[in-house]
Amino acid sequence: MNELHVLIIAKELNLKQSQVMSAAVLIEEGATVPFISRYRKEATGSLDEVAVAEIRDRLEQLMELDKRREAIIKSLEERGLLTDDLKRKIKGADSLTVLEDIYLPFRPKRRTRATIAREKGLEPLALKVYEQVEMDIEAEASAFIDAEKGVASAEEALAGARDIIAEWVSEDQRAREKMRDLYWAKGAMRSKVITGKEEEGMKYKDYYEWEEPVSRAPSHRVLAIRRGESEGFLILRITPPEEEALSLLESLFLKGSSLSSEQVKIAVHDSYKRLLSSSIEAETRLAAKKRADEEAIRVFVENLRQLLLAPPLGGKNILAIDPGFRTGCKVVCLDRQGKLLHNDTINPHFSDKGVVESAGKIRDFCKRFGIEAIAIGNGTAGRETETFIRNLGLPGEISVVMVNESGASIYSASEAAREEFSDIDITVRGSVSIGRRLMDPLAELVKIDPKSIGVGQYQHDVDQSALKKSLDDVVASCVNGVGVEVNTASKQLLTYVSGLGPQLAKGIVEYRNEHGPFRSREDLRKVPRLGPKAFEQSAGFLRIRDGENPLDGSAVHPESYHIVDTMAKDIGCFLPDLMKNEELRKKINLAHYVTKTVGMPTLNDIMSELAKPGRDPREKFESVQFTEGVGKIEDVMAGMKLPGIVTNITAFGAFVDIGVHQDGLVHVSELSDKFVRNPADVVKVYQKVMVTVLEVDIKRRRISLSLKSGCAEERKTESTETQKPGSSELRPQKAGTKRDMEKKLPSRFAGNPFYEAFRKRMNGSDRNE
Repeated sequence: MNELHVLIIAKELNLKQSQVMSAAVLIEEGATVPFISRYRKEATGSLDEVAVAEIRDRLEQLMELDKRREAIIKSLEERGLLTDDLKRKIKGADSLTVLEDIYLPFRPKRRTRATIAREKGLEPLALKVYEQVEMDIEAEASAFIDAEKGVASAEEALAGARDIIAEWVSEDQRAREKMRDLYWAKGAMRSKVITGKEEEGMKYKDYYEWEEPVSRAPSHRVLAIRRGESEGFLILRITPPEEEALSLLESLFLKGSSLSSEQVKIAVHDSYKRLLSSSIEAETRLAAKKRADEEAIRVFVENLRQLLLAPPLGGKNILAIDPGFRTGCKVVCLDRQGKLLHNDTINPHFSDKGVVESAGKIRDFCKRFGIEAIAIGNGTAGRETETFIRNLGLPGEISVVMVNESGASIYSASEAAREEFSDIDITVRGSVSIGRRLMDPLAELVKIDPKSIGVGQYQHDVDQSALKKSLDDVVASCVNGVGVEVNTASKQLLTYVSGLGPQLAKGIVEYRNEHGPFRSREDLRKVPRLGPKAFEQSAGFLRIRDGENPLDGSAVHPESYHIVDTMAKDIGCFLPDLMKNEELRKKINLAHYVTKTVGMPTLNDIMSELAKPGRDPREKFESVQFTEGVGKIEDVMAGMKLPGIVTNITAFGAFVDIGVHQDGLVHVSELSDKFVRNPADVVKVYQKVMVTVLEVDIKRRRISLSLKSGCAEERKTESTETQKPGSSELRPQKAGTKRDMEKKLPSRFAGNPFYEAFRKRMNGSDRNE
């Protein structure tokens, strides 16, 4: 273990060296982040997953820096350019940027203007001029006139010398550092539309003439402008004030006001405009992109965590529907373990006959398979199908839930779906995914590429390797945090368990299929290729309900079973009694069980597990019911107050599903009555909210929403209509008669249930008045 790396990381993360060293050693030995943070608290001083992951990532970065350092030293040695001073500088470089700046003057180059000038023998002249001493500049330059080498005059000689000086300036480490700081501190990010692309690139209209400081440009704007640039609609530049940049460089390189200094000044200006500005601009663009990527990935990761940890309905007999108009609705019936029992197609949306036949089938399925809940995909025909189901008069104990079906089609065509349902139509597989997603979102969503779930922000524009690593981390964190029932888990779910991976996950499933359910965690050792290390890393996160040992259904690691057995023996009871009886547990003095390797953090975790073995950290499931009669964007009008569910959180606000196949945006400024810096501080994915409609742009398919408490009151004072608290019916924006308000409604509302309800309410209001 590199002690220098440990020292650097401890200082950067404000941690003790012993904490970093312990975590680093465990990582080097093959321990995973979830395992270290859960079962090695004594070693690391109770570092959490975030800290352990930061240590792991920084170790990787420092090792990559060392590899690059050694490659540069080797290259310089092979070319005879390595001096003791240069080697010292390279060894002392603490970042890749500094390292590359040191190496830049020695990097093999393509043929440049400076290279050509050197070939003409003008480097000695450049050195004399660069020293800026008093001299006869014309005479000095004339000495380098050589027709054979292509130097016809003193001015040509000076021009060549300036080219060499310009390259020195552009490769100077101090100059690059200061210019880098200037670009970041005072650089302006400017975008404009490419002439002739105004109509074609309308979605980037906001950025046709845009300017803001690059240091303050938010992630979503940087990525949006870069996307517009890559698609050929925008031009993006990042530049600081030119006069300030030139003044900065002059202060570094000019030594006086001699004639040679004037030549250096010309070279400095040329260096900035021709070489340095483009180089530092490119670096600044990359730095801005990296920062934007990090923020976008952070938002994506947090959204995904919330989505994966969404409350599960649990083991219920489910009837799941993948809605559709033209091809009908695909219906499946699942048992409490998610096993497919039956599938069919209904057509409730085109004819009275279809409605009757579909109603009969649904009622029959509910009775025959003991259905306890109905899951309906929220895609095309979702709201119409929900209305149809709710009007069937099914028993009240059967809950009807709209399920976010993002990614279900991806799963349907996946290898996992083909493997499980090789003889089942792809559309039926989608229905199964919708049903299972209601039962246990985590177990089902791990089968889908996170980028297909729809909770990212410019996810295809960010660094894909960094995104994948972060998403894999959060999926593993969620899976291990919840725990996995080894006898029912899919191969995909087991893959994310600490220490397993695809091959061992496949081996566990195959062993389970061949030998039956695992009776104890110890049986896992019988799985081929699952060695001691894999068992150590994974066992604590795998659950076996009703196993031979009661602790197998908990998060207590097998390595600690002997501690619990000793506790039970010391107070004279059996293990099951200790787990059931709080009074018995209160008799235990944890201090008696502290050893060199087991301390109070682990003992406290053990006691928590004994109290609630295998507890699910996810919240209790609650369904949301959208407003009846509001099923498409045309039904939405400013002033409505509607229930919804948060589907995605970005840096600029939150998207909310209000049941119209088009999520509305609650801008960050409309999230709360108070100032909001980070939307995630106010709302969470899958959170149920009540929003007020601010504006509807049907042409652009945009809905603006608000969560401000005063929003509804403001609209209430603008209207002569009164509205009962909690009502989601239409509230007109301005005062007017019943007839005036009806005229404002488009003719397409005729026959719409919401429109008819509105008319009835208006008639009722007249009578009340």
